[in-house]
Amino acid sequence: MISRRGLIGSAALGPVVAPLLRPANAQTGAARPGFFKAKDIAEAGFIFGLPLVMNYAVMYEYIIDRNSGQWKAPFNTIYNEARVFTYKDTAIPTPNSDTPYSLLWADLRAEPLVLRVPEVEPGRYYSVQLCDGSTYNYGYIGSRATGNGAGAFLIAGPDWKGETPPGIRQVFRSSTQFSLIIFRTQLMNPNDLENVKKVQAGYQAAPLSAFLGKPPPPAAPSIDFPAVTPELVKKNFFEFLDFALQFAPPQPNEANIRAALAQIGVGAGKSFNFKDLSLEEKLEVGLGMKEGERKVDAGVANLGTSENGWRVGCASGSAEFYRGDWLLRAVGAKAGIYGNSAEEAMYPLTRNDLEGQLLDGSKYGYTLTFPKDNFPPVHAFWSITMYDGKTQLLIDNPISRYLINSPMLPGLKRNADGSLTIYIQNKSPGADKEANWLPAPDGPIYLVMRLYWPKTEPPSILPPGAGSWKPPGVVKVA
Repeated sequence: MISRRGLIGSAALGPVVAPLLRPANAQTGAARPGFFKAKDIAEAGFIFGLPLVMNYAVMYEYIIDRNSGQWKAPFNTIYNEARVFTYKDTAIPTPNSDTPYSLLWADLRAEPLVLRVPEVEPGRYYSVQLCDGSTYNYGYIGSRATGNGAGAFLIAGPDWKGETPPGIRQVFRSSTQFSLIIFRTQLMNPNDLENVKKVQAGYQAAPLSAFLGKPPPPAAPSIDFPAVTPELVKKNFFEFLDFALQFAPPQPNEANIRAALAQIGVGAGKSFNFKDLSLEEKLEVGLGMKEGERKVDAGVANLGTSENGWRVGCASGSAEFYRGDWLLRAVGAKAGIYGNSAEEAMYPLTRNDLEGQLLDGSKYGYTLTFPKDNFPPVHAFWSITMYDGKTQLLIDNPISRYLINSPMLPGLKRNADGSLTIYIQNKSPGADKEANWLPAPDGPIYLVMRLYWPKTEPPSILPPGAGSWKPPGVVKVA
């Protein structure tokens, strides 16, 4: 797939070949901005467009390409994963292995969708995250946001002008015509999977016309979705941005960036093609993309504040959260696309030990100790997940354990003082400690802590980067 790793691992210039022709909508002569201005536009455009292109890449692999190996279901059809993610799941970096997923990619062009959620028993956390093509979280359904009661909710696209129908608890509006809806259902333990399946069976989606018992409107036009590969994106990132933007009507705060992109021939309905540019134009675009990539990477590395070696902050949220900060939005996508808003979940992450050294399972073992009564403060549950530091994917390991979470606490061994030590290393720490072993890769390590429905009263990890609760540091051991 265009795995995000392939997409953003290199903003390559592609083969430099003599132009055969100029795109029909490219700017030429005096109308085209000078070299350095065009480079700056390409840089800003890469940062602005990265989440949209990443999102399209996931959509293509999940919904369009049935041979991708990651295909889930057609549009407007709920796909239930009656399992948690493993190392075999490679479409999305830093996948969540806490909660079995149900996924729905909504095509909202013809009419809205109505989502129904079932009654979910008290004590079981679930959430329905509504994320549009710009990677804005435009709403939530679930334990925190709407409670565990049953209900029907309407999901509308940007052009819908109807009234709220009877029987609808709330209307949510996507800013784009395609929207990803992510259902997360808490798995209490391995024996709880059948109960999760029952909850998932209660998630239902239907067009508004079916909900109302009326004839459907005319179908939306068919689309020729362009194939996505890492190499294609490296060579022609802006072509995919052109395509994605046609389903994302301009927002008021996008006027400047879209006008700037139009100066280099990029925008909805345009046909930018890197291979058709002159050598100078290739350099403009390539250098701009490279600098944009550098700024995104730096933003990920410096996200939030440093707390005992962990980065604690938030780069995911609604359009109101971003307020036109395209770099923060791109950082959120690269750090972990489709991340929850802070009020739904917080994600402390680290590649470093308490002393600031890079975590490396090929060289060292590590420990992480929670003092007694100082576990992550949440209303739902918390987890610590291990990823390969290069790919940000889950790793194959001899005990098929990808995380340690709070539902596992009864089976973990406490220290004499009531504290809990987790052993983070590539090889088993020994039979007496294996219950608390979080297997690490034989190389760079990337750890993500997840706090679902974080508490707001002290001690709390909120507000992001300034909360009173701090995650303990990862300690290197011999």
